Amino acid sequence: MNAPTTSVSLKDALARACSEIENTIDTLLPMVPGDESVLIEAMRYAALGGGKRLRGFLAVEVATLFGADRKAALRVAASVELLHAYSLVHDDLPSMDDDDLRRGQPSTHKQFDEAIAILAGDALQTRAFEILVEPETSPNASVRANLALALAQASGSAGMVGGQVIDIRGEGRALPLDQVRRLHALKTGALIRYAAESGAILADVDDARRAAIVAYGRDLGTAFQVADDVLDSTATAEELGKTAGKDEASGKSTYVSLLGIDGARAEARRLSDRAREALSSFGAQADALRALADYVVERRN
Repeated sequence: MNAPTTSVSLKDALARACSEIENTIDTLLPMVPGDESVLIEAMRYAALGGGKRLRGFLAVEVATLFGADRKAALRVAASVELLHAYSLVHDDLPSMDDDDLRRGQPSTHKQFDEAIAILAGDALQTRAFEILVEPETSPNASVRANLALALAQASGSAGMVGGQVIDIRGEGRALPLDQVRRLHALKTGALIRYAAESGAILADVDDARRAAIVAYGRDLGTAFQVADDVLDSTATAEELGKTAGKDEASGKSTYVSLLGIDGARAEARRLSDRAREALSSFGAQADALRALADYVVERRN
């Protein structure tokens, strides 16, 4: 059992989790000899050395809130970060968002080549599921199966990938607000919601506590995306670590294009507040999760 984060600041808790998740990914993606070593090198390039680790932190913090083993939680966190890394590798491809910059460095297809980037993304995705179903993640086979099922649902055609399709088909079109909400609930929100829920699944908690965490993760994920839309319109490429203004240049409908910057900021705050309310049944042990709801709408990258 592990004590949840209480007196430790969010900044310190994030820094600790980032370091532990980085080390876990490093261990789970070892280099290998042979011609396929370039694939592992590309996978490590995409997954290591950067990023906020928001999704991984959520998995660890919720699992710790419910008393799950931290080493197991770090494996789940590494899994969701590998899945997220795969989505970024493919999102940056010329056939998708065509972005040459990611986390302040050349995108994977620029550092290697397009074919290796595609294959690295494929392998990151399959490794994410492999980690979840390995016995080291949980001695309970039902827990492992539920983790894999929930990740598949959040990342597939009814989740992240489905949202990406709506995003691509929406370029150059004026989408109504309800469709933009659905787009981002799938493309960005579903994986963030899963990251939070995964901690509850790992701890095998009751339905009521799991539902509260799902509600928190859902609103947190949407708040994160609204804040991202604001940042895309207001922050520099140096602050973002990726090309700024891409959504407007691509003719995408965003919360900013529909609500304006001030309206989008207000929407992000409303969702952040609602995410905090979902944690009302938990005590001070959930303070780091409450602080995270504030952080996602106040960040500058």
